[in-house]
This record gives sequence, C-alpha cells and structure tokens, in this order.
Amino acid sequence: MIETMTDWIEIGTLEDIPRLGSRVVRTTQGDIAIFRTAEDEVFALNDSCPHKGGPLSQGIVHGKRVTCPLHNWVLELSSGTAVAPDQGHTACFPVKVEDGMVRLSLQPQA
Repeated sequence: MIETMTDWIEIGTLEDIPRLGSRVVRTTQGDIAIFRTAEDEVFALNDSCPHKGGPLSQGIVHGKRVTCPLHNWVLELSSGTAVAPDQGHTACFPVKVEDGMVRLSLQPQA
C-alpha cells in the first residue's frame, strides 16, 4: 500500500509532549493519548484503560509502559496490551516523528 500525507494528521511537535508524559488528541473516534518516553519514543493508545475505562493519559509512563491511574493496570505502549495485574487490550495507533513533528494515523494497528 502506498502511504500518502492524507493518511497522517499532524498533531504538534515532539516538544509539545512532556518526557514521561502524554497529550490527548480528541477525534471523532474518541480520545487518543500520545505518550513520550524518556528516550523520546512516541506511542499512541486509545485513552481508555481496558479494565474500567480510566484515562491512560493521566497515568505514569515508565520505560515503554503506562500505569493506569485508577487501578494500576500496566499496559505496553507499543501494543496496548495489559501485562498486569490482568489481561486486556486497548487500541494502538501508528505514530511517527518527522523533522520534529508528530504525526498520527487514525487507523488502529492490527
């Protein structure tokens, strides 16, 4: 498949997202949390924990994981998969950084 610029929306600069923090992008599909790790990697997940819908964007980023602020569920930022204390999954979205600009695809990863 050929990728076009219309496949991606520009959501701001890398510096707009705090290290070990997040930013929320509001879409017609719901809120998407954009996370930045200490190593400046960027990930995008549905801003809803699979456990009870807690706002992942308000969670604690550690390594390549986020801990939900409500019940301490831990999710992998790269896949949206819960790794503790139980199993679950939230949608993960493609994100890329080019020339300091963060771009997001609204098509969830398979």
